[in-house]
Amino acid sequence: MNEILGIIIAAIITWLNFVLLDTYLGLPESPGVKGADNVGRDIQKRGGDLAGGFFQGNILCSPDASAGTLLASIGMMLIGIEGGIIAAFFVYIGNRLCADPGYAGTIGAITITIIISLASFIGLTPVMFVVGMVIAITTIQGLYHPSSSKLIGKIAKAMGRYTKLE
Repeated sequence: MNEILGIIIAAIITWLNFVLLDTYLGLPESPGVKGADNVGRDIQKRGGDLAGGFFQGNILCSPDASAGTLLASIGMMLIGIEGGIIAAFFVYIGNRLCADPGYAGTIGAITITIIISLASFIGLTPVMFVVGMVIAITTIQGLYHPSSSKLIGKIAKAMGRYTKLE
């Protein structure tokens, strides 16, 4: 498969994996750790969406599906499917160390391990998923927080996971 096309497809798949999984598991609803509250409220002050800010704060402060997806992609690139499973274990440990009550990171690592394994049959490689995940994270965390938080807020509303906090 053409590398550029593969990276674009991998970026879309990884973006959907981590954003939908993290939203479904409630990251926009409330801050799971103290730092996520600070990030969410700061993004809101700059014109962003509070639920999207909580989402961004949660993935910044604790290993959620974004970290799980990236680490499993790297693990699979290095040693195959076992690397994805090892990454899921390390993300699980990271969640416990952060006192994060959720399992989004662990589930994200497991789902992307399965997705990469299946996608290998159509020519997508783990390296494409590593690059795709960096692009996916950049669209949420690295461009412009107020706009990306509004997108996450809309997705959260559509999935019934919008924050009730003020």
